[in-house]
Amino acid sequence: MNNREKKIIVGNWKMNPPTIMEARRIFGGAKRAASKIRRAEVVICPPFIFLSALAQSAKNSRNISLGVQNIFWETAGSYTGEISPTMVLSTGAKFTIIGHSERRILGETDNQVAKKAVLALKLGLRTIICIGENSRDEKGEYLNFLKNQIKNSLQGVSGKLLENLIIAYEPVWAIGGKEAMRPGQVEEMGIFIRKILADIYEQEAAMKLSILYGGSVDAKNAEAIVYQGNVQGLLIGRQSLEPESFKAILEVM
Repeated sequence: MNNREKKIIVGNWKMNPPTIMEARRIFGGAKRAASKIRRAEVVICPPFIFLSALAQSAKNSRNISLGVQNIFWETAGSYTGEISPTMVLSTGAKFTIIGHSERRILGETDNQVAKKAVLALKLGLRTIICIGENSRDEKGEYLNFLKNQIKNSLQGVSGKLLENLIIAYEPVWAIGGKEAMRPGQVEEMGIFIRKILADIYEQEAAMKLSILYGGSVDAKNAEAIVYQGNVQGLLIGRQSLEPESFKAILEVM
């Protein structure tokens, strides 16, 4: 893939901020920063309860889109507390994260991730499937774990649905840590992930898919991770809640 193509920068707010006023302030900062960037597509994934309030602000904005942090695998029904992809699309949001490690810690399985992904992709949501090992070992067993996680999380996702699929590699051990993976390590894992995808979908399709990196990204390491690590974007957590920090990351794209 062209290393100078437009990058995808996703801000995952998680369960933050505490109020809609704060959400508007943070989103306003992201919106202003995104309007000045030419080489990155910016996506903000706030808590669902804030989505409608932010949608109007995002509607006529250049270069910034909204997404959600999770969806359910049915379009409607007796599923208390769940959000369907149909509901998400009705707000104007275009993206969804699926299978984030913090969802998996709460019990979400590869099978559930796959069911969510199939429906989201069929309905036209740009779908970010998160994968990543919990830890590393000298024997390299984490590679087998990752291989199985990728294949299981994509079960039922046919080649016809790949147009809106994005893979986010987030090694759990690096999330919220003192430092991110080194660019060389990121590149190695990107190559490994594409090999697995090529086994499933053929080489040409695998090379077209975008891979994002997530895990302790900041303005100091973002450029090297993307351009030396040869990924197509970033999945950013806490730094996306700080307008100046997020702006600094966008500026190095």
